[in-house]
Amino acid sequence: MLSKNEVKSIQSLCHKKQRQQEGLFIAEGVKLVEEIIQSDYRVKKIFATDKWYSENTELNAITTIVSEDELVRISNLQTPNQVLAIVHQSTNVELPLLENKLTLVLDGIQDPGNLGTIIRNADWFGISQIICSHNTVELYNPKVIQGTMGSFLRVKISYVDITPLLKNTNIPVYGALLEGQSVYAVQKPKEGIILIGNEGQGINKELLPFITNPITIPKIGGAESLNAAVATGIILSHLCS
Repeated sequence: MLSKNEVKSIQSLCHKKQRQQEGLFIAEGVKLVEEIIQSDYRVKKIFATDKWYSENTELNAITTIVSEDELVRISNLQTPNQVLAIVHQSTNVELPLLENKLTLVLDGIQDPGNLGTIIRNADWFGISQIICSHNTVELYNPKVIQGTMGSFLRVKISYVDITPLLKNTNIPVYGALLEGQSVYAVQKPKEGIILIGNEGQGINKELLPFITNPITIPKIGGAESLNAAVATGIILSHLCS
């Protein structure tokens, strides 16, 4: 049975400040937790139903068996799914290399669902790394982690100051703008940066001078704009071979 302190401790990890202080994050669901167990991430503790535990007895992590009602109390999901894990955040601070590959750079993405979906898109199209501005939503936000469906385990995510990064690179920078060359007409590059801006404001004005290749998704209908994650998926589908 879960104690009040355990419930409070788990629920506190829904807050960014607490996640950062403890270096931990929450992951939920059978597929996601099992992928994390097989990855380089270190699992601190698992809370699981008896059904899940009976099928996963050979675990290195401390496991507490909980009832379905208890799982509901600590879950962030509308429909809790058998298992919740408390996981150590990655301490990898290695700077990303930009040459000979495509890198997705995100400027101020705010919605956790968008970031999670963008990471999944990147994984689908073979993008191995994403660089985020410091004002992009945090990777370990529970909604981001769940939205990635495990893709964050295969895509390297870094948070850096984007301005000097773009200023000091010699590879092409493809910026998603309202005006530019149609993405459908762009030849697939072997290396480059694909820059995606904030959902409402687009790419920060101070970054515009560093864009060497402005690109756009041609508008046919009457919609005012595209969701950032949808736009990223369309762009990657045409720039990635």
